Amino acid sequence: MTEKLHLSPEDEFPEDLSKVADKDLQVLDSQVERQLDYEYVVEGEPNPETEFRHYDLDEEFEERDKRDKPDT
Repeated sequence: MTEKLHLSPEDEFPEDLSKVADKDLQVLDSQVERQLDYEYVVEGEPNPETEFRHYDLDEEFEERDKRDKPDT
């Protein structure tokens, strides 16, 4: 994973988030969150690509949470 603090829309993004390790997914999420913050402050609105990435990451976290929950 890259050491960048944010992930611009032009930077590479994994096609299949289910194959990304948990720790790397958390780093990726942090980078996208920082990029969203930057875009809101500097550009006044988020780039659509950054919004899509944020949505995809949220979906992946939800899927992992479902898989990790024990059946009750």
